[in-house]
Amino acid sequence: MLKQQLQQKLQQKLSPAQIQEIKLLEVTTLELEERIRQELEENPVLEEGPEPELEKEELSDDFEEEKIDEEVNDEIDFEEYLDEDEIPDYKLRINNTSKDDKYEEIPFSAGMTFHDYLMDQLNLIPLTEKEKIIAEFIIGNIDEEGYLRRKPEALIDDLAFQLNIETNEEEIRKIIKIIQQLDPPGVGAYDLQECLLLQLERKPFTPEIDIAKRIVKEYFKEFTRKHFEKLIKGLEIDEKKLKKAMNEIIKLNPKPGSGWSGSVLEKSMTTVVPDFILENKEGELYVHLNNSNIPELRINSTYNSMFQDYMANKRNQTPQMKEALMFVKQKIDSARWFIDAIKQRQQTLLTTMSTIVEYQKDFFLEGDVRYLKPMILKDIADRTGYDISTISRVSNSKYIQTDFGIFPIKYFFSESMINESGEEISTREIKKILLECIENEDKSKPLNDEKLVEVLKEKGYNIARRTVAKYRDQLNIPVARLRKQI
Repeated sequence: MLKQQLQQKLQQKLSPAQIQEIKLLEVTTLELEERIRQELEENPVLEEGPEPELEKEELSDDFEEEKIDEEVNDEIDFEEYLDEDEIPDYKLRINNTSKDDKYEEIPFSAGMTFHDYLMDQLNLIPLTEKEKIIAEFIIGNIDEEGYLRRKPEALIDDLAFQLNIETNEEEIRKIIKIIQQLDPPGVGAYDLQECLLLQLERKPFTPEIDIAKRIVKEYFKEFTRKHFEKLIKGLEIDEKKLKKAMNEIIKLNPKPGSGWSGSVLEKSMTTVVPDFILENKEGELYVHLNNSNIPELRINSTYNSMFQDYMANKRNQTPQMKEALMFVKQKIDSARWFIDAIKQRQQTLLTTMSTIVEYQKDFFLEGDVRYLKPMILKDIADRTGYDISTISRVSNSKYIQTDFGIFPIKYFFSESMINESGEEISTREIKKILLECIENEDKSKPLNDEKLVEVLKEKGYNIARRTVAKYRDQLNIPVARLRKQI
């Protein structure tokens, strides 16, 4: 049964321009450069270079954001002569592309992967066709750290079900032994103990290497727990020989495949390019955006003239001219939205970063972490008038270059604590003091968390043991037992 009803709703929708502003706000400087290059390729209306003064004077009011709707609609009503049903939906979108369009990406060289490297070596070893298939399957099961996590029994079942190859444990272990002889040393091991032992067996014989082999093979549990007294007693050696043997073990690579993880492109992207540059001129701090590789953008004057011509001849327009008019208008709108979004992004970034610098002025003048004030996103949001989500987007993945190095923006945000003097201090300051205490401790008798609590209390920081443990974990510092050295 069909029926009609009237319903009133209040909905909040973001315009395409607002969505574009939000997306551009999140990207880094490098990503913005790539985004601009992409937009210049896709939108013929957009071009590089400052807008000439003459063009600025000649631009019609039709292109002023506040007057587009009024003046264009006064001159011509699109709905009177253009039926929206005749216009493909994709032409009304920002990207003006059909979902059926074919996209051909330019390929890039990602270099040789870890598994390719192993396969190249495997191809040099004389194997039967069956052994080669099994070896390739085993290499495919080696993870990015270089370990073979699947047991022979599981590999036998997988080969039977996936490749219809019947084999046995003896043949699997034989091929695993062959793979373990490949480079890098330690590849194909089941666990850390076997990985270290495989690397030691490749080294030429010395008394230290021999002791190191025994430690890994017979006393691995005591070694990992740093029970040095048990090692000295069990191996019947003195402390000097133990130290030499342990130095040989420490030189080994616990993750032989880690050097190959990620493609060449991923590694190149680890380079940090600052989004902001801070200058200190005689005690006055100035924040600049790093816009050295970001071009100025403008609207192509040819398309502007084309649009004016179409508008002037609206009475004699053919369907093809109407379609061209819609195309040009859509591209001009898209270009204007993009230019305005970049301007808005730059202004938001600069305002936010200037506020952070003002809030943390003592730190940026001195470069000492002790001058960092407790600061959360809401503090900056209140001062700038922006939403907290906007501040979060600005601080995410952005960096600033200072006289003391390059810092992530998130570095300046931290919670607060109260010391014995009643002063509000940043938790980052406490972490630095905690790190200094651990760096200066007696390595033969490292401080446990309870002792660290006492040391911090003497310095005026009354912190619970669980808080010390949390900060230690955040600093990637192991427990006292694992920091012990001989």
